[in-house]
Order: sequence, then C-alpha cells, then structure tokens
Amino acid sequence: MQPRVMYIEYKGGELAGPAKIGRVRYSKTGKTIYYDGKRFQSLKGGYKANYFDTETGEQYWITGCRKDGVNALYPVEVEVDEDAAEEYWVEIRKQPEQMHVRRFRMQSKY
Repeated sequence: MQPRVMYIEYKGGELAGPAKIGRVRYSKTGKTIYYDGKRFQSLKGGYKANYFDTETGEQYWITGCRKDGVNALYPVEVEVDEDAAEEYWVEIRKQPEQMHVRRFRMQSKY
C-alpha cells in the first residue's frame, strides 16, 4: 500500500492528547500501521481510540484527514510533519495559503 497522510492522536487515557498530521505506512496486509518508529495495530473498534502501539500498549486515534479539518472529538493542538504539509494543506484541505503552517489548534466536534 502507498504511504498515506493521516491524523494521529495519542490518547493516553485522556479525551484529547497530542496530535500530528503525518505520513504513515501500512504493512503488506494493511493490518499494521507504521509511523514515527512505532507499530500500531487495530483495537478492532473503539470509541475514543482505535489503534494501540504494539510495544507499549498505549492507545491512539488514527484516521484519514478530513477535508473540513475536524478530526478531533475535542480541541487539540496539532503538529503537521514537514513531509506531509503540502499534501495536507493543498490536496486534502484545499488551502494552499496555509502550507507554511506546522502547528495549529484543530476545531473539534465538541
């Protein structure tokens, strides 16, 4: 599978945690996600978290980036990785004037 720009939020037992927009890789089967030296597997569902770090057991919310930019349930600071910024701001969000933005407060559902 091709690498994909995704929203990755560390839950750590909280409603909202540190979040990133970054390029992830998938295993050949598509069941494992790799990002930032970590390996994630599905929790097989989940409300506040849907993946866990296979080494630490820590939980994450990992999902495709939405066009409206509302990936978080609760307001959170998001860092955009350098290698994902152009695709995120230009292709996904359709806001090329924001391409230089690497940190922002994401609007949320609640």
